[in-house]
Amino acid sequence: MDVAELTGSQSRTRAAILDATASVLARDRTATLPEIAAAAEVARSTVHRYFTDRDRLIYETTLDSIRVIEETITAASIDDGPARDAMRRLITNLVPEGDRIVFLFADPAVLRDIPGEQLPNSTPILELILRGQREGTFDPEISAEWIRIALFGLLIKSSREAAYGLVDRHTIVPTLTRIFERGVATTP
Repeated sequence: MDVAELTGSQSRTRAAILDATASVLARDRTATLPEIAAAAEVARSTVHRYFTDRDRLIYETTLDSIRVIEETITAASIDDGPARDAMRRLITNLVPEGDRIVFLFADPAVLRDIPGEQLPNSTPILELILRGQREGTFDPEISAEWIRIALFGLLIKSSREAAYGLVDRHTIVPTLTRIFERGVATTP
């Protein structure tokens, strides 16, 4: 089904299937199409109408999740203001996309078939971290890549814990921000 030819209702259905797929597979990589269809509140035949098979569904969910994460990063306006404030906005914006972050980054195999030019772009986050290091906010003795990995590690862990009801979702942003800042801040 050509995405450009979808009606409004079809676009919403497709989006619901993609969102449900990311959420379900973030919790259980072996989830079945019927489980995904149930989470999307559609019939299995509807999933097949939009996606020919499970591999195509996962591929399209991967591309959609990359798009969502990149839009989320853009919406955080991380080029504006001091790096500490920009990082706090970034964390605040990324936490609600936790299932997509887990789906994309917890299992490296998910990105295996994605062409290089379509892979997630970590440059904006690395530039934010480097700016924070120049401003004296983030420890310059820790590589920017390590700080980025730490950030996403915290996002993955907190998202998984919330998905399983081990932490309250409303506590993730302040807790993750505090842990992140204390872990990568410059020492006074």
